[in-house]
Amino acid sequence: MSSPSEPYGRHTTRKTRRGQWTVSQLRALPATTDVETAGSILGMGLWKSRALIRDGQFPVPVIRHGSRYVVPTRPILALLDVEPADVDGRAAR
Repeated sequence: MSSPSEPYGRHTTRKTRRGQWTVSQLRALPATTDVETAGSILGMGLWKSRALIRDGQFPVPVIRHGSRYVVPTRPILALLDVEPADVDGRAAR
């Protein structure tokens, strides 16, 4: 679904391998992301991500939104020790 060449868009030409997101790609993510993207960032596939969510063991908080789940980006960044970007796209200090 999403790839770091366009971190949260669907119009991608290539897909990056799991766990190989750059800091700038992580900072470009919106406030929330889908389970597939969150799992990819954390180096796991969709099936593993869904299993961890089902068991309440996903490493960051997950929000149920109707029949789907969304994952806030800030806890992912915090887990990976990445400073979030400010409105100008630079690392917040």
